Amino acid sequence: MKRFFSGAAFLVSFLFFSAPLFAAGIDERINDAMAPLTTQAFRIVFFSVTLGGIEIPFVLLMLIVTALSFTVYMGFINVRGFGHAIDLVRGVYDAPDGQKGEVSHFQALTAALSATVGLGNIAGVAIAITLGGPGATFWMILGGLFGMSTKFVECTLGVKYRDIEEDGSVSGGPMYYLSKGFAEKGMAFPGKVLAMFFALMCVGGSLGGGNMFQANQAFKQAVIATGGEQSLLYQQGWIFGIALAVLVGMVIIGGIRSIVKVTSKLVPAMVAIYVSAALFIIFSHVSLLPQAFASIITGAFSPDAMYGGFIGVLIQGFKRAAFSNEAGLGSAPIAHSAVKTDEPITEGLVALLEPFIDTVVICTMTALVIIISGLYVEQGMDGIALTSKAFEQVIFWFPLILSVAVMLFAISTMISWSYYGLKAWTYIFGDSHVSSVSFKVLFCVFIVLGSAMNFSAVIDFTDAMIFAMSFPNIIGLYLLAPGVKKDLDSYFGKLREGKIRRFK
Repeated sequence: MKRFFSGAAFLVSFLFFSAPLFAAGIDERINDAMAPLTTQAFRIVFFSVTLGGIEIPFVLLMLIVTALSFTVYMGFINVRGFGHAIDLVRGVYDAPDGQKGEVSHFQALTAALSATVGLGNIAGVAIAITLGGPGATFWMILGGLFGMSTKFVECTLGVKYRDIEEDGSVSGGPMYYLSKGFAEKGMAFPGKVLAMFFALMCVGGSLGGGNMFQANQAFKQAVIATGGEQSLLYQQGWIFGIALAVLVGMVIIGGIRSIVKVTSKLVPAMVAIYVSAALFIIFSHVSLLPQAFASIITGAFSPDAMYGGFIGVLIQGFKRAAFSNEAGLGSAPIAHSAVKTDEPITEGLVALLEPFIDTVVICTMTALVIIISGLYVEQGMDGIALTSKAFEQVIFWFPLILSVAVMLFAISTMISWSYYGLKAWTYIFGDSHVSSVSFKVLFCVFIVLGSAMNFSAVIDFTDAMIFAMSFPNIIGLYLLAPGVKKDLDSYFGKLREGKIRRFK
């Protein structure tokens, strides 16, 4: 009954706040209002540094250096911990009872994957290849492999410094390891400042990359699949957005337990649909694979590549890898913090599988389909439209299937990012029913905004908010990494000595 009233209050509030959107020309009004904000935010976050006469966004340079540093510092944990991580996901080391937390290793992984395995894998890859050519794929893969180490560190810290309430609910993420971890080192005030800044950016990131970008690209694919300019949805993004917002709202009311029930089933299904189609196309053109891989390798180091030469291709690859797998941004630790475990290292190991699945496997498949199609050299196609057209060349009815996959990707990403944003929101404003409902209403209103805005405004706002989260998070990771390394050495020591038991 309580959940019924919560849901009713949510839907009434949402319809009340979204009612003014039911007006003629709303798509244009939204674009006019949001464009200055998104442009300014993008300029602030992506300020550049000049190296050898070439401008590189500082945030990308920071993420690249961090990933490389942690890979070496943690003894290539992305390689040596891979097999054990799979055993942990399989539940081999799950104790029957007594561990604190809300969800299993598998559920925590699928919840986090549902936020990363999304339209970044479909539209983001197309963006990278359009701007940087096939060579961007090489740097995207490399970014995913090194990003595994960053993800390990941040998700270990998420569990290590989480808060567990009396009712068993869990709150964790950079907000908590920044404030608690810095306090342990006698820097309580700087830690609180960084934690608050991260929380603010996380709210923005959840409304941008975890919401508006997903809604925008889902709407675009729905229009393509229903007739393009002849579609009833054409230039009616707000209608699509309201329908999507109500659907997402029905899931996010129930919190993390409700979310993982959906994502644990949704993620395997949507990955199976998309990967099966990609593999079918790849193997249908197996004779073109050597040429595709050759263009990836040569394009990665070509001085006269499509966009900005070698450095430009590298930047596009790493930028889309970071946007796709979110390593170093601090989002995933929020979901992983809810896991049932007494060993924080275990969830760090599980988390390193995310960039591998998301970027190394799924993004590479998307890239191969696009490169084999050759459509990336044409003008006038970007984002999901390019990916859809590339699939359609082989599977003529695929835009309809892609619409289903895109909708699943979008919904799964939204519900996970709503949880991230909610935890950041309640960290700022307090964990109360009013606070929770307020954020969920705001989140759904932004679904409508994202559906109605143009692509360039959405991608600028998305990148700005998502990448701004990395600044306080990376500072915290460097300061707290020695503790993670100590815990890692201790954990593998106990594993070798048999103190950590296998239960399956």
